[in-house]
Amino acid sequence: MNDLRHTIRILLKNPAFTLTAVLALALGIGATTAVFSVVDRILFRSLPYPQEERLVSLGLVAPIEPQEFMLGADYVEWRRQQTPLESLTSWSGVNDCDLTDGTPVRVACAQVEANFLRTLGIQPLLGRDFTLEDDRPNAPRVVLLSYGVWQSRFAGDQNVSGRTLFLDGLPATVAGVLPRDFELPTLARVDLLAPQALDEAAQQRPRTGRVLRSFARLKPGVSLEQAQSAMQPLFQDSLKWVPPQFQKEVKFRMRLLRDRQIQDARLTSWVLLGSVAAVLLIACVNVANLLLARAVGRQREMAIRAALGAGRWRLIRQTLTESVVLATVGGMFGCLLAHYLLQLFVAIAPEGIPRLNQATLDWRVLQFAVAASLMSGLVFGLAPTLARTEAQSLIRTTGRLGSRGGFRQALVAVQIAISLVLLTGAGLLLRSLWNLMNVPLGMRTSHVLTASLVLGQQRYSQPAQQQAFFEQLEARLQGLPGVEALAISDSLPPAGATRTMIYSVIDVEGRPPAAEGTGGMVIWRAVTPGYFSVLGVPIVRGRGFEERDLNPSENAVILSSALSSRLFQGEEAIGRRIRPGRSGNWLTVVGIAGNVLNAGLNASSDPEYYIPRKRVVPSAPAEQALSGISRRAILILRSPMGPEGISKWIRSEVAVLDPTLPVTLETMPQRVGQLAARPRFNAWLLSLFSAFAVCLSALGLYGVMAFLVAQRIPEIGVRMALGATPGIIAKLVLFEAARWTLVGVAFGLLGSWFAASWLNSLLFRVSARDPLSVGATLLVLVVVTLAAAWIPSRRAARVDPMVALRCE
Repeated sequence: MNDLRHTIRILLKNPAFTLTAVLALALGIGATTAVFSVVDRILFRSLPYPQEERLVSLGLVAPIEPQEFMLGADYVEWRRQQTPLESLTSWSGVNDCDLTDGTPVRVACAQVEANFLRTLGIQPLLGRDFTLEDDRPNAPRVVLLSYGVWQSRFAGDQNVSGRTLFLDGLPATVAGVLPRDFELPTLARVDLLAPQALDEAAQQRPRTGRVLRSFARLKPGVSLEQAQSAMQPLFQDSLKWVPPQFQKEVKFRMRLLRDRQIQDARLTSWVLLGSVAAVLLIACVNVANLLLARAVGRQREMAIRAALGAGRWRLIRQTLTESVVLATVGGMFGCLLAHYLLQLFVAIAPEGIPRLNQATLDWRVLQFAVAASLMSGLVFGLAPTLARTEAQSLIRTTGRLGSRGGFRQALVAVQIAISLVLLTGAGLLLRSLWNLMNVPLGMRTSHVLTASLVLGQQRYSQPAQQQAFFEQLEARLQGLPGVEALAISDSLPPAGATRTMIYSVIDVEGRPPAAEGTGGMVIWRAVTPGYFSVLGVPIVRGRGFEERDLNPSENAVILSSALSSRLFQGEEAIGRRIRPGRSGNWLTVVGIAGNVLNAGLNASSDPEYYIPRKRVVPSAPAEQALSGISRRAILILRSPMGPEGISKWIRSEVAVLDPTLPVTLETMPQRVGQLAARPRFNAWLLSLFSAFAVCLSALGLYGVMAFLVAQRIPEIGVRMALGATPGIIAKLVLFEAARWTLVGVAFGLLGSWFAASWLNSLLFRVSARDPLSVGATLLVLVVVTLAAAWIPSRRAARVDPMVALRCE
């Protein structure tokens, strides 16, 4: 208590020192705590499933689908014969569906196997789980409500189980309510769960069946490696049914559920956590330097304490008490700063970062903040002890600079080195972001607005109904003022859900089929004739679609330049015929379109082809209806008007035709910008932390230089009395700062060389050791540090030698 009272008196007597130290610590601890609250959910915290370390995702991977999947026939066989799994379950993904009773609303529905929740170890909050009877084909429909739908749609009614609701116009009984923290293994949003009702006999007849996602719980004591080995015979048996030319490209994968969820977020999380840890280290070094500077002024006090009998441990305890008090106060303000930083992170973060919306300053995060504060206090609190001299020499001190000044200089060099590492990483990410935002798209995006719609399954079940709706909507929108061009497509570049086909199953008339391999993926789109003009995609040869191509009897197709070159290998493609999927009608190539970026901003584009959205004849056979018409469509408009005004008109026109239909509106620049949201978020955060580090380093350099100038005033007075000019004195001080800066830069370049390789997978079209990025960050750091040393150098140059000598 005596140490504590003395510490409080000392800190209150030196408000400038106390405020500077607390601000530095608050910055370091606040940033570290905010980032830890985010990455804790990703890297360290347990998933919301009992014994989550036994949950795995398993299945096949192929060029057509990078995430593991199962075909129905294989799944049924594996479920019957597998031995290392306690439980194996499947689901069919999330689809849109409509609650049509009362006020119609579109919700996200997932179809799952009856044992889905039991495999995950989840019990419904209310009601019951699905049973095997619920999961049979043609069984009465039952659903499980998410907690959010239960609250918003049924006002948290405790007796909701057994109630009937209408899903896509058909009745379904509510079986129960899911827990509040329930999440799908893929982290996709879901509002309702319904039984999958898998017909096992139907799956095995074609030896393919439905595409399923599979998850399992390992038996107790079975490791992931053991389970993988045990499942290999089943995989090899399934591989026999894969066409021989594709077998080399199909693999088996089993991985922990956490790895399935995190994927590319793991590296980003470690990079951000390492960055803020470096900021916290710089803050500690800064405060250590402040304490060292202050320790020189307290040498007589410590010497007198030692002379009066205080032992080394007693002096260390006093020093550590002061540092821990500083760290505690800095930690309190750091938690306040972390609260606002976390709000900022959530506000600017893009979609797709796992569990970011769950990040909060809960007790676990606050415990981390307390631990970080105490550890920081111990780290910088030991610095004055390490630089302590003997009591006998201290008591004779007359104010000259102590022999351990090099220790403070070494700390400044450490700050500069760490700052350079952070700045280099930020520079590389910013350069990568610039390249990403300026990659050629192959189309024009300015003044283009898109409207995405998904028609209800019950009301628009037939292709003719779907076509009638979109034709009416197209006619109404074309009459709007300011609409220069209009088109409809089932998908839209540069990314998003598309229809795909294996390259090797596209036949070219007069040529034998591909002998081996899938050849990668080919994207195809069903579009109206105005598609190419509204997006500014050039037709480099031949022609675009015309109204006659919409007739069911016509079979026109337009190829991208990449697909044309690959299929016809330099020969003229116009007038030639292809047959996608090795079935159906032969299509005649009428045009070659320019290549468009269609697989995201940072991936190689896939070849693609376009077919017209043909008119549907109600009496036509079923295959004729599959001409591109579907319940999903994107309307693309080019207009010089602002998006706000025309968006209101689009919504009103849709409401006239179907008031229950939701519409998603966005401009093409917004759509493209969203693809760079993750890289922008990473670059922004690392740049922010780098700025913190540079500011702290500059502050540390300024503090040390100002202290040294104050300590060397007598020496400066002697030098000036002997003829040194103010310019020489300023150069002397700047040279001293430059020495420490160069030492820090040398170690920083070495650290950057090794650290940059970690960023390789986050970069786009820039080397991890790009000399331009390293040179630019090096210039910024040198300018900032020398600017921080310039003020003390000017103060040294203005020293009056007479005043300095009188002090001596």
